Amino acid sequence: MGCSMRNKRSAATLIRLLQHARYEVLPTAATEDKVLEHLPRDRVVTVTASPGKGLGATFDLAERLTGHGYVVVPHVAARMVTGRTELEEIADRLVGKGISRVFVPGGDADPAGDYPDALALLQDLRDMGSPFAHVGITGYPESHPTINDDLTVQSMWDKRHYATHIVSNLTFDPALVRDWIRRLRNRGVAMPLLLGIPGPVERAKLLGMATRIGVGESTKFLAKNKGLFARLAAPGGFTGESFLEKCAPALGEEGALVEGLHVFTFNQIGETEAWRTDLLRRLGA
Repeated sequence: MGCSMRNKRSAATLIRLLQHARYEVLPTAATEDKVLEHLPRDRVVTVTASPGKGLGATFDLAERLTGHGYVVVPHVAARMVTGRTELEEIADRLVGKGISRVFVPGGDADPAGDYPDALALLQDLRDMGSPFAHVGITGYPESHPTINDDLTVQSMWDKRHYATHIVSNLTFDPALVRDWIRRLRNRGVAMPLLLGIPGPVERAKLLGMATRIGVGESTKFLAKNKGLFARLAAPGGFTGESFLEKCAPALGEEGALVEGLHVFTFNQIGETEAWRTDLLRRLGA
């Protein structure tokens, strides 16, 4: 990769982002063992929340991994929380286990109670005295299947007083990433950003998951870019290496405030860490 890297500044940007990569995992029965086997304790791990498994599975895994010495970020999906009383119980539980970071998406479930969106829950967290030192929210570089684009931009603006950083949803279009970051910063949204990318994952799993988590435009982009689609089908799957290289100039711009990567592992945890460490080695880190 070194020969194709545009310049040393881009390489330095990628090294910095890869060194500050955190891993998103799904709370399945095998996840804890995979994390323990493959991830050093300095990797930050985020644990998703799904309507099928409930928040209990997310918090149970987050607490166990915290007990093993990892910094863990459980997802608190707003629509899965019934209201202020449950939110206070969640905060007491997590803080009591030494968890100081959460990620607050709206979630895909029908509202279980008082929170139709992330903003409503974030407002209650602040009214509770902001029990978590770090609170992440979702950014959408491209269209979400159920949310109008204008609303996603407005939502980011509305939530800027309640969160500490933004995690971007998946996209495969480097130009779109560049334009979205500039739009955010021009709008005055100054929270640090973690760029969402997929780890090495099989094509069918990636595309199926992408459709469900709100990146339908990316599947169209892939269909129009046969070379990238072919790479997805290759042994080892998509690693995002070329994507990151093309994004690097924009990610390193002054004022971009891109602090790291949020890697969607789809529970390919060992493969993802092997890819990250190998790429760092080839970049000369």
